[in-house]
Amino acid sequence: MKNRPEIQPTHPLEDLVRMDRIPHIWCSGCGTGSIFSSCLTAIKQTGIPYNKFSMVSGIGCSGRGAGYINIDSFHTTHGRAIPFATGIKMAKPELNVIVFSGDGDLFAIGGNHFIHAARRNMDITVICVNNLTYGMTGGQVAATTPHRAKSSTTTAGNPETPFNLPLLAYASGATYVARWTMLHARDLADSIEEAIRHKGFSFIEALSPCPVNFGRRNKEKSLDTLKKYYEKTIIRNGANPAEADIDFNKGVILGKFLQISKPTHDEMYKKMYGQSKPNEELKTS
Repeated sequence: MKNRPEIQPTHPLEDLVRMDRIPHIWCSGCGTGSIFSSCLTAIKQTGIPYNKFSMVSGIGCSGRGAGYINIDSFHTTHGRAIPFATGIKMAKPELNVIVFSGDGDLFAIGGNHFIHAARRNMDITVICVNNLTYGMTGGQVAATTPHRAKSSTTTAGNPETPFNLPLLAYASGATYVARWTMLHARDLADSIEEAIRHKGFSFIEALSPCPVNFGRRNKEKSLDTLKKYYEKTIIRNGANPAEADIDFNKGVILGKFLQISKPTHDEMYKKMYGQSKPNEELKTS
């Protein structure tokens, strides 16, 4: 038998990954890598050239995604991913701008930016990896930590009510709102693809286990979390976002909650000012 040349297997998403930065630093059992993979799959599924994309992230575990993707990307300061993304979109409206970050970054220090980007209907796609805690900085209580759940700063249990992220996005003016888990990898990828193609502010919440800083304190292993994702979730497209609070005792609703057509910020800007700059328009008025 003749010696055959050794064939080096390649990953189908390898062209979208900065292979020189692999292996990644995400913990074993973390779902961020799976969600990141769904995002890369969605980008590839669109068929849009990679130079027409830009990814922005803030600080946190999922914020590492911007450093691993092999397209123009920006790993920004804590809570400021959306302002950076807004600036990119206004300077280069032809780009498909994706924000890939976590619940702490987007909805605590960055919460105000999220609200106003949704209100303006900025044509960007925001993917929130929600692991219910501050995973990278020590497991502190977050704006999404469930009531009574333990964290490093609420050792006896969280006394506060967490955000319902789909409801917050809907109330702020987002025109595409969805939620999936890292276990629903194909649904998540298809949803991200749809969100990228959607004109307007798109928000997708992706639930993810954090075995080290959330699971350990709440005596929940990653497999326990995945079992909940499988057994305690209900896919209900078009559901009322007000019913989308995270309560695994009664079941957590997944699916696409909203997709509507509405003028984007860029379209309204051009309609008001045309091709001239605002200052020039004011000078001639």
